[in-house]
Amino acid sequence: MNARMQTPDRREATPPWHALPAARALELADATLAGLSGEEATQRLAAHGPNVLPRQGGDGPLLLLWRQINSPLVWVLLGSAGLAIGLGKVTDGAVVLAVVVLNTLIGFVQEFRAGRAIEALSSMVPEQAMVLRDGRQQTVPVAELVPGDLVMLASGDRVPADGRLVAVKNLQVEEAALTGESVPVQKTLAPVAGDAALGDRTSLVFGGTLVTYGTGTAVVVATGQRSELGRISTLLKEAASLATPLTRALATIASYITIGILVLTAVIFAVGAVRLIGQGIPLFDALREMAIFAIALAVGAIPEGLPAIVTIALAIGVQRMAGRRAIIRKLPAAETLGSTSVICSDKTGTLTRNEMTAVAVWTPSGAVEIGGVGYAPQGAFRRGTETLAAPPAAVAELLRAAALCSDASLHQADGAWHIAGDPTEAALVVAAEKAGLGVEALRREWPRRDAIPFESENQFMATLHDRPGGGAQLLAKGAPEVLARRAVGIDEALLLAEVERLATAGMRVLAVASRDWSAPHGEVQLADVTALRLLGLVGMIDPPRPEAIEAVQRCHAAGITVKMITGDHAATARAIGQQLGLVTDQKALSGRDLEGLDDDGMRAAAASTNVFARVAPEHKLRLVKALQADGHIVAMTGDGVNDAPALKQSNIGIAMGITGSAVSKEAADIVLADDNFASIAAAVEEGRRVYDNLIKSLAFVLPTNLGLAGILMCAVFFFPFDAVTGQLLLPMAPTQLLWINLVGAVTLALPLAFEAREPDTMRRPPRDPQAPVLSRFVIVRTIVAAALMTAGAIGVFLWEHAREIAAGGAPQLALREAQTMAVCTVIAFQIFYLLNCRSLRDSLLNIGLFSNPAVFVGIGSLLLLQALFVYAPFMQAVFGTAPLGVRDLLVAVAAGAVILPVIAIEKRLGAPH
Repeated sequence: MNARMQTPDRREATPPWHALPAARALELADATLAGLSGEEATQRLAAHGPNVLPRQGGDGPLLLLWRQINSPLVWVLLGSAGLAIGLGKVTDGAVVLAVVVLNTLIGFVQEFRAGRAIEALSSMVPEQAMVLRDGRQQTVPVAELVPGDLVMLASGDRVPADGRLVAVKNLQVEEAALTGESVPVQKTLAPVAGDAALGDRTSLVFGGTLVTYGTGTAVVVATGQRSELGRISTLLKEAASLATPLTRALATIASYITIGILVLTAVIFAVGAVRLIGQGIPLFDALREMAIFAIALAVGAIPEGLPAIVTIALAIGVQRMAGRRAIIRKLPAAETLGSTSVICSDKTGTLTRNEMTAVAVWTPSGAVEIGGVGYAPQGAFRRGTETLAAPPAAVAELLRAAALCSDASLHQADGAWHIAGDPTEAALVVAAEKAGLGVEALRREWPRRDAIPFESENQFMATLHDRPGGGAQLLAKGAPEVLARRAVGIDEALLLAEVERLATAGMRVLAVASRDWSAPHGEVQLADVTALRLLGLVGMIDPPRPEAIEAVQRCHAAGITVKMITGDHAATARAIGQQLGLVTDQKALSGRDLEGLDDDGMRAAAASTNVFARVAPEHKLRLVKALQADGHIVAMTGDGVNDAPALKQSNIGIAMGITGSAVSKEAADIVLADDNFASIAAAVEEGRRVYDNLIKSLAFVLPTNLGLAGILMCAVFFFPFDAVTGQLLLPMAPTQLLWINLVGAVTLALPLAFEAREPDTMRRPPRDPQAPVLSRFVIVRTIVAAALMTAGAIGVFLWEHAREIAAGGAPQLALREAQTMAVCTVIAFQIFYLLNCRSLRDSLLNIGLFSNPAVFVGIGSLLLLQALFVYAPFMQAVFGTAPLGVRDLLVAVAAGAVILPVIAIEKRLGAPH
């Protein structure tokens, strides 16, 4: 056995199969044209392993569950619940645990639905393959293919492993999933340059690609993990799943809150214990009492409802984005879009239609342009600015010949036009239909007598047809330089100059020629394809989506840079880039240009270039990493297997829902239902709206927590002791604090997620991902609002408690009524403060009092729940509340309403604009 074939894990030992002659490749693969023997295949299978991609299982349920629990805030809550239960406060502890369980379940379900990208790669490989073994063709499981096997390929087959071709007949393979190339690749036996890009290795076939035409035989040179699919699988495992700006910011806030809570708890615990001991309370009882205060502080200061608010707000954003054709697979992606600063987009099927279209025809008598894009056979012919009623006779003759010398067909189904056959030939057929030439009727009138199929060695196809009026005609289409040498009466220099002009515009150029047939034999030979009359040239392009051009402009207006990263040729990529407004005089860099760059060079190239062509998967991955190293939030779009590693590495991966491979969809955060780049701009707009509304929710929620912590601190530091029980008065019980945090915050903060977008949403630059979520303005607002809430709640509590005691009320009832009034004051404060938070910069009158009906649904829901809290006996038993009179409620509402004029003045003085 050849030594090279015994070292499958040493990639550096693999020869450049595409640069070797077929005979040499067979020799190095230790194979022959007779195929392997069954015994030899068994030995190699043991040495190399099965031809499968290793499945990488995701995190198990227990690990996912642990990830939800392993948070500083959760640990503080769990500790508080455990301590409360240990001290006999079972109800308090149970309520805290219920909140923890709810938030944990929400996070667990979200992560459990994460994609399994590497497993999806396995679906790219067929289950059976036709091989030559023991001198005869056999069907074997693909998993049993080994290096050295001879694989038979035919139209419709999915290639089972990487192979060096040793025989071909008109073989064409669609490699878009691996290379991004928009049309099938013509395969040849001839070696290519050793440094050829993946899409230019025409002597190789790759596992997972699709044979669209012809037949071929290949010797297997790489299987499983060592194939191109396997290499992408490795890149996919190495790509990091990054935290979003929001999750990082919330984690930072949680850490600060946790540290602050621990410090405050220690201070309050010490101060309270000293005060209790000073009242003559035994040390153990004093410490036990202060433990209850510690629980109250934790419950009051921790924003228990915040995770639920964030999750629900993101889910609402997800629903809105789905209405705009962007399906969010991972909730945080809804917000990340709002901070995206660079979008790296694939070309084929994303910025372009993935439908080859003939757009220009040149004949010796003049040139015309063809309107209309895609496969719909409608479009006008134009000469300059003049729209022609019908194509010139020379153009019609050329298109008739091109359609007859093609095998593709066009049909309509389900209201859309579809092709059968090669996309390049389909473009010619569609152009003929636009010219009013019914191709199917034309083919009946000009029946084909014989044909020379396209061979890469010949670079043309020729067909022989009977004329409707008698006689016959030979038609040919192919490479312009080849047909020019077989034509007569043509200025070759003029022709090639026109070819260069069309190619520079990014077009794929074909020449079409004909000659009258006078040979006595009825079969066309290569020697007959001579003395041709060149009819002209056809320029074809995969046109950009019109809506993509507008979307790129919107992204630029929003301060987002759009970069095109494609596997197509540089000239085509640059031409499409110019049409999209991505480049002007800037050149396109190829994968070969990127190959030798170090990390600094890659960062410079990524920053200065907007169009990258002929790139491999590792180049895309490096480009994304280079942009991230410069501090960008990168969105990557794509539809092929080759895009998957970069999709996963990017901050936000966007896959195509229609043309995208299963691998790209599983690796992505967002799937576009309509494969339309314009949907990305809409999703960015929604992402910015989501972030704005989340900031409003934070600005609403945090003052409540700071205020509740302030209420407890004032009680411990300054409140008197009950004259009868000797216990320190507490304005609110721990369960009452939890009620305010969870019920009040969620019912009122959630409606903020429905607020309309700010007018300048898509006219401002992306937010700095390093900028703190809690800006100076939000911090000042939080302190002002918390101080007002603390003062109002404490004032109402002390007033009511003193009034009840003076009236001869029982101390326990007086405490319950005063605590209930304090809670109602905070609830009233939250309702009025919510109205101010609907816009952080504008007044309530400017944004419209009823522009967001969800706000009033939330207020109504909270008022109903608060009524149960105050008056329902079972709620009174759980939360220690007491029924209130109308006068008491009016006092609480008046105290809470103070926030309205104060924040209105603060907006005018310090709101950001």
